[in-house]
Amino acid sequence: MATTILVLVEAGSKYETKEINGLSHFLEHMCFKGTAKRPRQIDIATELEGLGSEYNAFTSQEYTGYYAKARREHLPKIFDVVADMYLNPTFPEGEIETERGVIIEEINMYEDLPQRKVGDVFMSLLYGDQPAGWDVAGEKEIIRRLTRQDFIDYRGGHYKAEATVVAVAGAFDEREVLALIERTFADMPQGGKKGKLPVHEEQTEPAIKIQPKKSDQTHLVMGVRAFPVKDERRYAIMVLADVLGGGISSRLFQNVRSKLGAAYYVNADVDLYTDHGMFTAAAGIDHTKIEAVVSAIVGEFKKVAESEVPEAELEKSKEHLAGNLVMSLEGSDERALFYGMQEIKRGEVEEITKVVDRIKAVTAEEVKAVAADIFKNERLNLAVIGPFEGEEEKLKELLSLT
Repeated sequence: MATTILVLVEAGSKYETKEINGLSHFLEHMCFKGTAKRPRQIDIATELEGLGSEYNAFTSQEYTGYYAKARREHLPKIFDVVADMYLNPTFPEGEIETERGVIIEEINMYEDLPQRKVGDVFMSLLYGDQPAGWDVAGEKEIIRRLTRQDFIDYRGGHYKAEATVVAVAGAFDEREVLALIERTFADMPQGGKKGKLPVHEEQTEPAIKIQPKKSDQTHLVMGVRAFPVKDERRYAIMVLADVLGGGISSRLFQNVRSKLGAAYYVNADVDLYTDHGMFTAAAGIDHTKIEAVVSAIVGEFKKVAESEVPEAELEKSKEHLAGNLVMSLEGSDERALFYGMQEIKRGEVEEITKVVDRIKAVTAEEVKAVAADIFKNERLNLAVIGPFEGEEEKLKELLSLT
């Protein structure tokens, strides 16, 4: 059986200033570049791959994670490597210079992936020039001027014991692992964790942002502001997202893809953070059908805010949501992420059985209430990547629920 070790820290792009935007993500890369015990990147890679391990890291707005997954008997070894990377990076000057080019090429890659990039455009539209509106990867000109001291200072302010979560999932002996964690992280710095600026929310009318691009397909995200992750309505909004765009039988899929034939992918999603949240619908569509698709999405928002979801549809969506959640946790890596993310974002952990029970307890009245609360004219936002330069006002006229 496999076991996963995941270390998470409260450090992401929302903890940055404009002068160092992208540093959290850059630092994540640099933790793989060497420690005192393993001075070269190849030392780390060779050891982990020699154990048959899967390993990687990721950075988001509010957290960074480092993980490795291997057969049970290799847990002590992969734990040692991941912990060493997390606790003892050396940030070699030469590797920083080399990795600048890697990061810049990663940014360039995202620019050529409009299905992903449109999410960044949407965040910029919603939050503007504040941390919540900046790209996690940063800007190329900032990446080019970050120094080794920037890494040391940032890590010193954020990589603290009280901001660190260690999650282990799969096959392991609990007492042995707890002792290993306590011993390994015993000397980690404590106190003085730097915070982040609160998200400033301000919107009085529908908003639109278009990134012109010659392409074979238009990508769009339409969405609204929601609420933070600790809000008790989080289960109702999860069900709402499944009703609208959780599968082939969902309303948006049936309307936008099956009836209009306008899209290959169309879905709805919820992202809830510590101090803000958003509900989005995304699609990749035929250029010529953008007005029909925008109108269709707005129409579905309006319907679900005005009328309760029929009982059969509600039960189907709840079962679909709960079933997908349970099946997504069959791997030790997914399970470590499930529990670790709850701790890092909410400071509390719910067992999967309780989460399923909370989903199944959601009522049609609760779904309608949350939809009516978030789907309002002044909260509508539309981000578009496609050949529509100068058409903001034309498309903005479609953003009306009345």
